[in-house]
Amino acid sequence: MYSFSHLKQRKGQGLVLVLSSVICLSFSLDPPSETNQPCTVTIKNEGGHYQLYRNNEPYFIKGAGGYKYYEKLKECGGNSVRLWSTKGAREYMDRAHALGLTVTLGLELGHERKGFDYNDKKAVKEQFEQVKKDILEFKDHPALIMWGIGNEVDQFANNYKVWDAVNDIVKFIHETDPKHPTTTMLAGVPIKHIKEIKKRCPDLDLLSINAFKWIAPVKKDITAAGWTGPYLIGEWGASGYWESEKVPWGTFMEETSTQKAEVCQERYKAGIKDNTERCVGSYVFYWGWKQARTHTLLSLFSEDGQETGILDILCKEWTGKERSNRAPTILPIGIDNFQTHKGVYLKPSSQHMAYTDAKDADGDKLYYYWEIYHESTEKKEGGDMEAKPKAITDLITNGKDKSLSFKTPAKEGPYRLYVTVYDGNNHIATANAPFYVKK
Repeated sequence: MYSFSHLKQRKGQGLVLVLSSVICLSFSLDPPSETNQPCTVTIKNEGGHYQLYRNNEPYFIKGAGGYKYYEKLKECGGNSVRLWSTKGAREYMDRAHALGLTVTLGLELGHERKGFDYNDKKAVKEQFEQVKKDILEFKDHPALIMWGIGNEVDQFANNYKVWDAVNDIVKFIHETDPKHPTTTMLAGVPIKHIKEIKKRCPDLDLLSINAFKWIAPVKKDITAAGWTGPYLIGEWGASGYWESEKVPWGTFMEETSTQKAEVCQERYKAGIKDNTERCVGSYVFYWGWKQARTHTLLSLFSEDGQETGILDILCKEWTGKERSNRAPTILPIGIDNFQTHKGVYLKPSSQHMAYTDAKDADGDKLYYYWEIYHESTEKKEGGDMEAKPKAITDLITNGKDKSLSFKTPAKEGPYRLYVTVYDGNNHIATANAPFYVKK
Protein backbone atom coordinates (compact mmCIF):
# COMPACT_ATOMS: atom_id res chain seq x y z
CA MET A 1 0.00 0.00 0.00
CA TYR A 2 1.11 3.56 -0.59
CA SER A 3 1.24 5.82 2.42
CA PHE A 4 1.33 9.52 3.22
CA SER A 5 4.42 11.38 4.27
CA HIS A 6 2.74 14.34 5.94
CA LEU A 7 4.88 17.43 5.54
CA LYS A 8 4.50 20.58 7.62
CA GLN A 9 1.73 22.74 6.16
CA ARG A 10 2.69 26.19 4.94
CA LYS A 11 0.15 28.89 5.60
CA GLY A 12 -2.93 28.40 3.43
CA GLN A 13 -1.21 25.84 1.21
CA GLY A 14 -2.86 22.65 2.42
CA LEU A 15 -0.58 19.65 2.98
CA VAL A 16 1.92 18.49 0.41
CA LEU A 17 1.48 14.74 0.29
CA VAL A 18 4.18 12.42 -0.97
CA LEU A 19 3.87 8.83 -2.09
CA SER A 20 5.84 5.93 -0.67
CA SER A 21 5.78 2.22 -1.59
CA VAL A 22 3.72 -1.02 -2.15
CA ILE A 23 1.01 -1.63 -4.77
CA CYS A 24 -2.73 -2.03 -4.17
CA LEU A 25 -4.80 -3.58 -6.96
CA SER A 26 -7.67 -1.71 -8.57
CA PHE A 27 -11.37 -2.56 -8.23
CA SER A 28 -13.51 -4.41 -10.71
CA LEU A 29 -17.27 -4.80 -10.86
CA ASP A 30 -16.95 -8.26 -9.33
CA PRO A 31 -13.80 -7.78 -7.26
CA PRO A 32 -11.71 -10.88 -6.49
CA SER A 33 -10.59 -11.38 -2.91
CA GLU A 34 -7.18 -9.75 -3.37
CA THR A 35 -8.81 -6.40 -4.14
CA ASN A 36 -10.61 -6.36 -0.81
CA GLN A 37 -7.68 -4.51 0.69
CA PRO A 38 -7.43 -0.87 1.66
CA CYS A 39 -6.07 1.27 -1.12
CA THR A 40 -4.16 4.47 -0.65
CA VAL A 41 -5.16 7.94 -1.72
CA THR A 42 -2.69 10.81 -1.94
CA ILE A 43 -2.67 14.43 -3.03
CA LYS A 44 0.31 15.76 -4.95
CA ASN A 45 1.22 19.39 -5.37
CA GLU A 46 2.86 19.59 -8.77
CA GLY A 47 3.90 23.19 -9.21
CA GLY A 48 0.70 24.55 -7.71
CA HIS A 49 -1.51 21.98 -9.47
CA TYR A 50 -3.12 19.66 -6.95
CA GLN A 51 -3.97 16.16 -8.12
CA LEU A 52 -5.70 13.37 -6.25
CA TYR A 53 -4.15 9.93 -6.78
CA ARG A 54 -5.65 6.56 -6.02
CA ASN A 55 -3.30 3.59 -6.25
CA ASN A 56 -0.76 5.93 -7.84
CA GLU A 57 -3.21 6.75 -10.67
CA PRO A 58 -4.78 10.20 -11.17
CA TYR A 59 -8.31 10.19 -9.78
CA PHE A 60 -10.79 13.02 -10.32
CA ILE A 61 -13.92 12.56 -8.20
CA LYS A 62 -17.11 12.37 -10.26
CA GLY A 63 -19.34 11.76 -7.33
CA ALA A 64 -22.82 11.90 -5.88
CA GLY A 65 -24.10 12.16 -2.33
CA GLY A 66 -26.76 9.60 -1.48
CA TYR A 67 -27.71 6.10 -0.43
CA LYS A 68 -29.49 4.60 -3.46
CA TYR A 69 -29.16 4.02 -7.20
CA TYR A 70 -25.44 3.24 -7.17
CA GLU A 71 -25.79 1.13 -10.30
CA LYS A 72 -27.22 4.17 -12.09
CA LEU A 73 -24.32 6.29 -10.84
CA LYS A 74 -21.87 3.80 -12.30
CA GLU A 75 -23.83 3.69 -15.57
CA CYS A 76 -23.69 7.49 -15.80
CA GLY A 77 -19.91 7.51 -15.47
CA GLY A 78 -19.71 8.43 -11.79
CA ASN A 79 -16.96 6.95 -9.67
CA SER A 80 -17.60 7.92 -6.04
CA VAL A 81 -20.26 8.20 -3.33
CA ARG A 82 -20.46 10.56 -0.39
CA LEU A 83 -21.97 9.35 2.89
CA TRP A 84 -22.71 11.82 5.68
CA SER A 85 -22.20 9.43 8.58
CA THR A 86 -21.08 5.93 9.53
CA LYS A 87 -24.65 4.79 10.31
CA GLY A 88 -25.27 1.73 8.15
CA ALA A 89 -22.10 2.63 6.26
CA ARG A 90 -20.75 -0.89 5.84
CA GLU A 91 -23.71 -1.92 3.69
CA TYR A 92 -23.41 1.18 1.48
CA MET A 93 -19.64 0.88 1.22
CA ASP A 94 -19.82 -2.80 0.34
CA ARG A 95 -22.35 -2.03 -2.37
CA ALA A 96 -20.20 0.78 -3.73
CA HIS A 97 -17.08 -1.37 -3.72
CA ALA A 98 -18.84 -4.16 -5.61
CA LEU A 99 -19.51 -1.63 -8.38
CA GLY A 100 -16.01 -0.19 -8.38
CA LEU A 101 -17.11 3.03 -6.67
CA THR A 102 -15.19 4.77 -3.90
CA VAL A 103 -16.63 6.43 -0.79
CA THR A 104 -15.95 9.64 1.09
CA LEU A 105 -17.13 8.63 4.55
CA GLY A 106 -18.59 11.22 6.90
CA LEU A 107 -17.73 11.35 10.59
CA GLU A 108 -20.62 13.03 12.38
CA LEU A 109 -19.77 15.85 14.77
CA GLY A 110 -21.96 17.88 17.10
CA HIS A 111 -23.34 21.17 15.80
CA GLU A 112 -23.40 24.34 17.86
CA ARG A 113 -26.79 25.16 16.29
CA LYS A 114 -28.12 21.92 17.78
CA GLY A 115 -26.76 22.63 21.24
CA PHE A 116 -23.32 21.00 21.20
CA ASP A 117 -20.89 23.01 23.32
CA TYR A 118 -17.26 22.91 22.22
CA ASN A 119 -16.30 24.54 25.54
CA ASP A 120 -17.50 21.36 27.25
CA LYS A 121 -14.27 19.36 27.45
CA LYS A 122 -16.05 16.20 28.61
CA ALA A 123 -18.50 16.26 25.67
CA VAL A 124 -15.69 16.94 23.20
CA LYS A 125 -13.64 14.07 24.63
CA GLU A 126 -16.60 11.66 24.44
CA GLN A 127 -17.20 12.69 20.83
CA PHE A 128 -13.53 12.14 20.02
CA GLU A 129 -13.60 8.64 21.51
CA GLN A 130 -16.68 7.71 19.49
CA VAL A 131 -15.17 9.05 16.28
CA LYS A 132 -11.98 7.09 16.97
CA LYS A 133 -14.03 3.88 17.07
CA ASP A 134 -15.62 4.73 13.71
CA ILE A 135 -12.22 5.43 12.17
CA LEU A 136 -10.77 2.15 13.38
CA GLU A 137 -13.82 0.25 12.13
CA PHE A 138 -13.78 1.62 8.58
CA LYS A 139 -10.21 2.68 7.85
CA ASP A 140 -9.36 -0.55 6.02
CA HIS A 141 -12.49 -0.73 3.89
CA PRO A 142 -11.44 -1.04 0.22
CA ALA A 143 -14.00 1.55 -0.94
CA LEU A 144 -12.75 4.31 1.35
CA ILE A 145 -11.17 7.26 -0.44
CA MET A 146 -11.43 10.10 2.09
CA TRP A 147 -12.70 11.08 5.53
CA GLY A 148 -15.27 13.90 5.78
CA ILE A 149 -14.94 15.21 9.35
CA GLY A 150 -18.20 16.96 10.15
CA ASN A 151 -20.76 18.37 7.73
CA GLU A 152 -21.37 22.12 7.91
CA VAL A 153 -20.41 22.37 11.58
CA ASP A 154 -19.63 26.01 10.77
CA GLN A 155 -23.26 26.83 10.03
CA PHE A 156 -24.62 29.36 12.56
CA ALA A 157 -21.56 28.62 14.73
CA ASN A 158 -19.53 31.18 16.68
CA ASN A 159 -17.28 28.92 18.76
CA TYR A 160 -14.13 28.33 16.75
CA LYS A 161 -12.96 25.62 19.15
CA VAL A 162 -14.80 23.23 16.85
CA TRP A 163 -11.71 23.40 14.62
CA ASP A 164 -9.45 22.39 17.51
CA ALA A 165 -11.63 19.30 17.85
CA VAL A 166 -11.48 18.62 14.11
CA ASN A 167 -7.70 18.92 14.11
CA ASP A 168 -7.42 16.38 16.93
CA ILE A 169 -9.41 13.94 14.78
CA VAL A 170 -7.27 14.73 11.73
CA LYS A 171 -4.10 13.98 13.71
CA PHE A 172 -5.55 10.68 14.92
CA ILE A 173 -6.38 9.71 11.35
CA HIS A 174 -2.88 10.58 10.18
CA GLU A 175 -1.46 8.39 12.93
CA THR A 176 -3.75 5.39 12.43
CA ASP A 177 -4.76 5.64 8.78
CA PRO A 178 -2.06 7.34 6.69
CA LYS A 179 -3.67 5.96 3.53
CA HIS A 180 -6.64 8.34 3.30
CA PRO A 181 -6.77 12.15 3.34
CA THR A 182 -9.01 14.26 5.55
CA THR A 183 -11.44 17.07 4.82
CA THR A 184 -14.32 18.92 6.44
CA MET A 185 -17.42 20.15 4.62
CA LEU A 186 -18.35 23.82 4.96
CA ALA A 187 -21.64 25.58 4.20
CA GLY A 188 -20.59 27.89 1.40
CA VAL A 189 -17.46 29.96 1.99
CA PRO A 190 -17.50 31.17 5.63
CA ILE A 191 -14.44 33.43 5.51
CA LYS A 192 -14.03 33.76 9.30
CA HIS A 193 -14.19 30.00 9.76
CA ILE A 194 -11.68 29.36 6.98
CA LYS A 195 -9.26 31.76 8.63
CA GLU A 196 -9.72 29.87 11.91
CA ILE A 197 -9.27 26.52 10.16
CA LYS A 198 -5.88 27.74 8.92
CA LYS A 199 -4.84 28.59 12.47
CA ARG A 200 -6.51 25.84 14.48
CA CYS A 201 -6.64 22.95 11.99
CA PRO A 202 -3.29 23.06 10.15
CA ASP A 203 -3.19 19.29 9.61
CA LEU A 204 -6.32 19.19 7.40
CA ASP A 205 -5.45 17.83 3.95
CA LEU A 206 -8.05 19.66 1.86
CA LEU A 207 -11.10 21.86 2.23
CA SER A 208 -14.60 20.89 1.08
CA ILE A 209 -17.22 23.46 0.13
CA ASN A 210 -20.96 22.84 -0.21
CA ALA A 211 -22.08 25.36 -2.85
CA PHE A 212 -25.09 25.57 -5.13
CA LYS A 213 -26.02 28.81 -6.88
CA TRP A 214 -22.73 30.44 -5.88
CA ILE A 215 -20.38 27.65 -6.92
CA ALA A 216 -18.52 29.62 -9.62
CA PRO A 217 -16.67 32.00 -7.24
CA VAL A 218 -15.66 29.31 -4.71
CA LYS A 219 -12.00 29.18 -5.73
CA LYS A 220 -11.69 32.97 -5.70
CA ASP A 221 -13.49 33.27 -2.36
CA ILE A 222 -11.53 30.60 -0.49
CA THR A 223 -8.31 32.08 -1.86
CA ALA A 224 -9.35 35.48 -0.55
CA ALA A 225 -9.92 33.83 2.83
CA GLY A 226 -6.34 32.54 2.71
CA TRP A 227 -6.81 28.92 1.61
CA THR A 228 -4.65 28.29 -1.46
CA GLY A 229 -4.45 24.52 -1.15
CA PRO A 230 -6.59 21.77 -2.71
CA TYR A 231 -10.34 21.66 -2.31
CA LEU A 232 -13.38 19.53 -3.07
CA ILE A 233 -16.96 20.55 -3.84
CA GLY A 234 -18.75 18.51 -1.19
CA GLU A 235 -22.28 19.29 -2.42
CA TRP A 236 -23.57 21.12 -5.48
CA GLY A 237 -26.66 21.18 -7.67
CA ALA A 238 -29.76 23.24 -8.39
CA SER A 239 -30.48 26.46 -6.51
CA GLY A 240 -31.50 26.04 -2.88
CA TYR A 241 -34.53 27.64 -1.25
CA TRP A 242 -32.18 29.91 0.73
CA GLU A 243 -30.74 31.52 -2.43
CA SER A 244 -33.77 31.65 -4.74
CA GLU A 245 -36.12 34.49 -5.65
CA LYS A 246 -38.89 35.04 -3.10
CA VAL A 247 -42.57 35.90 -3.53
CA PRO A 248 -44.18 38.53 -1.24
CA TRP A 249 -45.22 36.11 1.53
CA GLY A 250 -41.67 34.80 1.84
CA THR A 251 -41.62 31.43 0.14
CA PHE A 252 -39.30 30.77 -2.80
CA MET A 253 -39.65 30.25 -6.54
CA GLU A 254 -38.28 26.88 -7.56
CA GLU A 255 -36.54 26.25 -10.89
CA THR A 256 -38.19 23.75 -13.23
CA SER A 257 -36.31 20.50 -13.76
CA THR A 258 -35.26 21.82 -17.17
CA GLN A 259 -33.88 25.03 -15.65
CA LYS A 260 -32.09 22.93 -13.03
CA ALA A 261 -30.41 20.86 -15.71
CA GLU A 262 -29.33 24.00 -17.55
CA VAL A 263 -27.86 25.70 -14.49
CA CYS A 264 -26.19 22.48 -13.35
CA GLN A 265 -24.40 22.24 -16.69
CA GLU A 266 -23.19 25.83 -16.27
CA ARG A 267 -22.20 25.26 -12.65
CA TYR A 268 -20.30 22.07 -13.35
CA LYS A 269 -18.17 23.88 -15.89
CA ALA A 270 -17.66 27.15 -14.02
CA GLY A 271 -17.32 25.71 -10.52
CA ILE A 272 -15.59 22.39 -11.13
CA LYS A 273 -14.18 21.69 -14.60
CA ASP A 274 -12.60 25.12 -14.98
CA ASN A 275 -10.78 24.82 -11.64
CA THR A 276 -9.03 21.45 -11.82
CA GLU A 277 -5.68 22.94 -10.88
CA ARG A 278 -6.96 22.95 -7.30
CA CYS A 279 -10.41 21.31 -7.32
CA VAL A 280 -10.01 17.53 -7.02
CA GLY A 281 -13.65 16.71 -7.82
CA SER A 282 -17.19 17.00 -6.53
CA TYR A 283 -20.31 15.30 -5.17
CA VAL A 284 -23.63 16.29 -6.72
CA PHE A 285 -26.58 16.63 -4.33
CA TYR A 286 -28.91 14.74 -3.93
CA TRP A 287 -28.55 11.29 -5.50
CA GLY A 288 -31.93 10.00 -4.40
CA TRP A 289 -35.08 11.64 -3.06
CA LYS A 290 -35.23 14.11 -0.19
CA GLN A 291 -37.79 16.59 1.09
CA ALA A 292 -36.19 20.05 1.27
CA ARG A 293 -39.03 22.58 1.57
CA THR A 294 -40.49 20.83 -1.49
CA HIS A 295 -40.22 17.22 -2.62
CA THR A 296 -38.62 18.21 -5.93
CA LEU A 297 -36.13 20.95 -5.05
CA LEU A 298 -32.78 19.16 -4.79
CA SER A 299 -33.68 15.54 -5.53
CA LEU A 300 -32.28 14.01 -8.71
CA PHE A 301 -34.92 11.25 -8.51
CA SER A 302 -38.61 11.13 -7.66
CA GLU A 303 -39.86 9.18 -4.66
CA ASP A 304 -40.40 6.13 -6.87
CA GLY A 305 -37.05 6.39 -8.67
CA GLN A 306 -37.94 8.34 -11.82
CA GLU A 307 -34.93 10.27 -13.17
CA THR A 308 -34.75 14.02 -13.75
CA GLY A 309 -32.90 15.81 -16.53
CA ILE A 310 -29.89 16.58 -14.34
CA LEU A 311 -28.81 12.97 -14.88
CA ASP A 312 -28.66 13.65 -18.62
CA ILE A 313 -26.21 16.49 -17.96
CA LEU A 314 -24.08 14.48 -15.55
CA CYS A 315 -23.87 11.48 -17.88
CA LYS A 316 -22.73 13.69 -20.73
CA GLU A 317 -20.15 15.45 -18.57
CA TRP A 318 -18.81 12.23 -17.06
CA THR A 319 -18.83 10.01 -20.16
CA GLY A 320 -18.77 12.50 -23.04
CA LYS A 321 -21.83 10.81 -24.55
CA GLU A 322 -25.54 11.57 -24.74
CA ARG A 323 -27.88 9.12 -23.02
CA SER A 324 -29.88 6.87 -25.31
CA ASN A 325 -33.13 8.19 -23.82
CA ARG A 326 -33.44 11.53 -22.04
CA ALA A 327 -35.84 13.28 -19.70
CA PRO A 328 -38.56 15.59 -21.09
CA THR A 329 -38.14 19.36 -20.95
CA ILE A 330 -40.78 21.58 -19.38
CA LEU A 331 -41.86 25.22 -19.24
CA PRO A 332 -42.70 27.04 -15.96
CA ILE A 333 -46.28 26.82 -14.71
CA GLY A 334 -48.64 29.68 -15.47
CA ILE A 335 -51.73 30.44 -13.38
CA ASP A 336 -54.42 32.47 -15.17
CA ASN A 337 -52.68 35.61 -16.43
CA PHE A 338 -50.59 36.19 -13.31
CA GLN A 339 -46.82 36.62 -13.23
CA THR A 340 -46.06 33.85 -10.76
CA HIS A 341 -42.69 35.22 -9.67
CA LYS A 342 -44.43 38.35 -8.37
CA GLY A 343 -46.83 36.35 -6.21
CA VAL A 344 -50.22 34.88 -7.11
CA TYR A 345 -53.10 35.71 -4.75
CA LEU A 346 -56.36 33.83 -5.29
CA LYS A 347 -59.77 33.92 -3.58
CA PRO A 348 -60.85 30.95 -1.42
CA SER A 349 -62.82 28.23 -3.24
CA SER A 350 -62.43 30.01 -6.58
CA GLN A 351 -61.90 28.39 -9.98
CA HIS A 352 -58.72 28.95 -12.03
CA MET A 353 -56.66 27.65 -14.93
CA ALA A 354 -53.05 26.48 -14.87
CA TYR A 355 -50.87 25.44 -17.76
CA THR A 356 -47.42 24.33 -18.86
CA ASP A 357 -45.88 22.64 -21.88
CA ALA A 358 -43.38 19.82 -22.22
CA LYS A 359 -41.40 18.25 -25.03
CA ASP A 360 -39.46 15.04 -25.43
CA ALA A 361 -36.40 14.89 -27.69
CA ASP A 362 -36.87 11.13 -28.14
CA GLY A 363 -40.47 11.43 -29.29
CA ASP A 364 -41.84 9.61 -26.24
CA LYS A 365 -45.50 10.04 -25.38
CA LEU A 366 -45.86 12.32 -22.37
CA TYR A 367 -48.18 11.97 -19.38
CA TYR A 368 -49.06 14.90 -17.07
CA TYR A 369 -49.89 14.65 -13.38
CA TRP A 370 -50.95 17.71 -11.34
CA GLU A 371 -51.17 18.06 -7.54
CA ILE A 372 -51.79 20.76 -4.93
CA TYR A 373 -49.96 20.75 -1.59
CA HIS A 374 -49.88 22.91 1.49
CA GLU A 375 -46.71 25.00 1.48
CA SER A 376 -44.19 23.38 3.80
CA THR A 377 -43.95 24.93 7.26
CA GLU A 378 -40.62 23.25 8.01
CA LYS A 379 -37.81 25.52 9.16
CA LYS A 380 -35.04 22.92 9.25
CA GLU A 381 -31.56 23.85 8.09
CA GLY A 382 -28.34 22.12 7.15
CA GLY A 383 -30.01 19.19 5.44
CA ASP A 384 -31.93 18.03 8.52
CA MET A 385 -34.83 15.70 7.83
CA GLU A 386 -38.12 17.37 6.90
CA ALA A 387 -41.66 16.03 6.69
CA LYS A 388 -43.44 16.20 3.36
CA PRO A 389 -46.80 18.07 3.48
CA LYS A 390 -49.95 16.22 2.47
CA ALA A 391 -51.44 16.60 -0.96
CA ILE A 392 -54.90 18.18 -1.08
CA THR A 393 -57.41 16.10 -3.06
CA ASP A 394 -60.64 16.98 -4.90
CA LEU A 395 -59.47 20.38 -6.13
CA ILE A 396 -58.30 19.42 -9.62
CA THR A 397 -60.82 18.87 -12.40
CA ASN A 398 -58.52 17.69 -15.15
CA GLY A 399 -55.04 16.69 -14.04
CA LYS A 400 -53.79 14.63 -16.98
CA ASP A 401 -53.06 17.26 -19.61
CA LYS A 402 -50.78 20.27 -20.09
CA SER A 403 -53.53 22.54 -18.80
CA LEU A 404 -56.07 22.08 -16.04
CA SER A 405 -58.88 23.65 -14.15
CA PHE A 406 -58.49 23.72 -10.38
CA LYS A 407 -60.33 25.04 -7.38
CA THR A 408 -58.49 26.83 -4.60
CA PRO A 409 -58.72 25.57 -1.01
CA ALA A 410 -61.31 27.20 1.23
CA LYS A 411 -58.78 27.96 3.95
CA GLU A 412 -56.56 31.02 3.65
CA GLY A 413 -52.82 30.45 3.48
CA PRO A 414 -49.88 29.44 1.23
CA TYR A 415 -50.09 26.52 -1.20
CA ARG A 416 -48.10 25.13 -4.10
CA LEU A 417 -49.24 23.65 -7.43
CA TYR A 418 -47.06 20.87 -8.88
CA VAL A 419 -46.92 19.14 -12.24
CA THR A 420 -44.88 16.03 -13.12
CA VAL A 421 -44.48 14.94 -16.72
CA TYR A 422 -43.61 11.28 -17.39
CA ASP A 423 -42.11 9.90 -20.61
CA GLY A 424 -42.86 6.22 -19.89
CA ASN A 425 -39.12 5.43 -19.81
CA ASN A 426 -38.40 6.22 -16.15
CA HIS A 427 -37.73 9.92 -16.83
CA ILE A 428 -39.65 12.94 -15.58
CA ALA A 429 -39.86 16.71 -15.84
CA THR A 430 -41.15 18.74 -12.91
CA ALA A 431 -42.38 22.27 -12.22
CA ASN A 432 -44.27 23.98 -9.41
CA ALA A 433 -45.68 27.39 -8.57
CA PRO A 434 -46.62 28.84 -5.18
CA PHE A 435 -49.90 30.69 -4.65
CA TYR A 436 -51.63 32.28 -1.69
CA VAL A 437 -55.33 31.98 -0.86
CA LYS A 438 -56.62 35.26 0.56
CA LYS A 439 -60.06 36.79 0.90
